[in-house]
Amino acid sequence: MSETNRSEFSLDHYKIIVLLVDDQAMIAEAVRRALSSEEDIEFHYCQDPTKAIKLAAEINATVILQDLVMPEVDGLMMVRYFRVNKATSKIPIIVLSTKEEATIKREAFQLGANDYLIKLPDNIELIARISYHSKAYITQLDRDEAFRALEESREQLAAANRTLQKLSSLDGLTGIANRRAFDETLNKEWHRAIRSGKPIGLIMLDIDFFKLYNDHYGHQGGDDCLKKVARGLETAIHRDADFLARYGGEEFSAVLPETDLEGAVKVAEEMHQSIKFLQLKHAKSKVSDIVSISIGVASLIPQKDTEPEVLITAADQALYKAKDDGRNRVVTAGEIGPGKA
Repeated sequence: MSETNRSEFSLDHYKIIVLLVDDQAMIAEAVRRALSSEEDIEFHYCQDPTKAIKLAAEINATVILQDLVMPEVDGLMMVRYFRVNKATSKIPIIVLSTKEEATIKREAFQLGANDYLIKLPDNIELIARISYHSKAYITQLDRDEAFRALEESREQLAAANRTLQKLSSLDGLTGIANRRAFDETLNKEWHRAIRSGKPIGLIMLDIDFFKLYNDHYGHQGGDDCLKKVARGLETAIHRDADFLARYGGEEFSAVLPETDLEGAVKVAEEMHQSIKFLQLKHAKSKVSDIVSISIGVASLIPQKDTEPEVLITAADQALYKAKDDGRNRVVTAGEIGPGKA
């Protein structure tokens, strides 16, 4: 049934649409007359069974009257055709037959017929059965439509929530993860590492003399610098599990699951080189004529009853040492007690 016509089917205001498939014009005329007094019933007749499926879909039939004896197509086979075709698979089928044989009835119902009448039945009975099956079908259409609408609404809500969740975890300026996402990721990976007994690496870094950069190039220039640095740092992240974030201001961080100190240093050195490769001019820097970064690196195997702050403190201390040693360099936390990696 087409989307444009579905709205016609409502129990508040419905129209029963009958399709009769029968090779005898006399039968068709008799059925037409029997239904002519019913304003809510629209009658259609198809003498050629090969065109019945297409016609049923086109007129949005609510019930099909199907003769069992036709010269070109076996009536029971026609029932099967209706049922296997997507456009007509759910339309109620009332089989019309001149014989009341139990075996034929059984086969008709097995193939998907909804009802079985000896033709021609009394007008009142015919109208009652057509009305009953059509109303049941219309009700099911309404339920299906309501269910589809509900599912679409749920999917849209879920998509909106996913988008909102994603946006809430991103830094508005650089487009990479924000501090909130960093805290959540580090906490998750910390507890994962406790269970696995594997190390977790952490990189903390600052843009050297960024305040002087801002003062000289302006806040717009500073924002552009932060964006370019973020892009440069991303090129050093090669594993899906590694997590880059803007920690705050001009400070960035990277969580490196299952990474010992040696592996974390390699990532840090690649980050250092990637920013150098950008060749961003920094006229006021006291260590270079281009933008540079200072990096602190730490790694450990988390122990039970410890918190991620232990790792953050170690990486921070290494970052401060990088600054004290002259900036524009990578410094490791070195030995950091039990669980060191």
